[in-house]
Amino acid sequence: QKLHEVAVLARGLNGGKDAIAAELAASAIERERASVSSRRRNPAVQDRLATLPDDAASRGVLYAERAALQQERLDLPLLPTTTIGSFPQTGEVRSARRKFERGDLSQAEYDSFIEGQIRDVIAHQESLGIDVLVHGESERNDMVQYFGEQLEGITFTRHGWVQSYGSRYVRPPVIYGDVSRPDPMTVRWATYAQSLSKKPVKGMLTGPVTILNWSFVRDDQPRALTCRQIALAIRDEVADLDAAGIAMIQIDEAALREGLPLRRDDWAEYLAWAVESFRITASGARPETQVHTHMCYSEFGDIFEAISDLDADVISIENARSGLELLQAFREQGYDKGVGPGVYDIHSPRVPPIDEIAANLRATLTVLDAARVWVNPDCGLKTRKAEESTAALRNMVVAAKQVRAGLENAAS
Repeated sequence: QKLHEVAVLARGLNGGKDAIAAELAASAIERERASVSSRRRNPAVQDRLATLPDDAASRGVLYAERAALQQERLDLPLLPTTTIGSFPQTGEVRSARRKFERGDLSQAEYDSFIEGQIRDVIAHQESLGIDVLVHGESERNDMVQYFGEQLEGITFTRHGWVQSYGSRYVRPPVIYGDVSRPDPMTVRWATYAQSLSKKPVKGMLTGPVTILNWSFVRDDQPRALTCRQIALAIRDEVADLDAAGIAMIQIDEAALREGLPLRRDDWAEYLAWAVESFRITASGARPETQVHTHMCYSEFGDIFEAISDLDADVISIENARSGLELLQAFREQGYDKGVGPGVYDIHSPRVPPIDEIAANLRATLTVLDAARVWVNPDCGLKTRKAEESTAALRNMVVAAKQVRAGLENAAS
């Protein structure tokens, strides 16, 4: 199909519009047909956007009051430890997914397998002494594809692989119509994981801006409008997780900066609707429910105001290779919310020793208030080997306890 289109374009360039009049007419008919298709236009989605209340992008309570409510609910220690979300996807996990996709495993068998993986990940984190847990995301093929497959208005190619980084490839979603969420997507796994521990387990979501930026997006309406549709769909998931008792919800916006337009003059417009979309999603949570976000490619100095305007209760960032330079920006800009600077680099198989992590953490505390600092890896652990992540997390927890004890002793 694409090769045929290239040939048609060549004829048009060489012979003018008359040379491809039939193809242009056929294309116009298809565009008109698509514009009125019920698969592309969903009146319920459009009506919902048109009637959004003025406070749809507000948590309703300022951060300081939310933080007090959240600490009363969660009772977290100083320098709480957590991870970004994913745990290593082993060969066993990938094999089970392939068997399920081929029909060699039934839905019940696959669900039972995923439950076993979640039990193992929760028990593993408990044994390491991590304060805030995750369910490990073993049921997810990709942080965007997993959600795209469950949202209406989105489809996928069978073999349209795109290189993500290194040897990792993904099949980006194709957004062809108005986006909505017909059913809960993560609540079952989040509540099952939470049932296994008395410690808080984060509900894990991919944010609307990242889903948009890592998709092939329809071009018959502004990207901002499509992003708001996705925001409402993910907001419904936030509300359902909150109603199910999940006390922390992480809405990853790994690709927020990645979507910046090439022309700097266009940045303000993009950031305005991107921030609004995140806030629409996050505002599905009550004030006492703590909203986290995670961002990659942490060069935030020139978009810091937008980062602050997200109004997330906690932001975790890639920082292990940035030293204190990035964190200085948080201090200089007067950032007053929780920050989880990555204390070790997950893109390397190297296991950092305890003393190194503790030193990094102490250096962080020369820039940021300890009451707002979280301790976590740089990013998710999906691509790491199990033995690498276990050793690194064990050292991270020990380092955090050492630094925490030093602060408590100094205070007494």
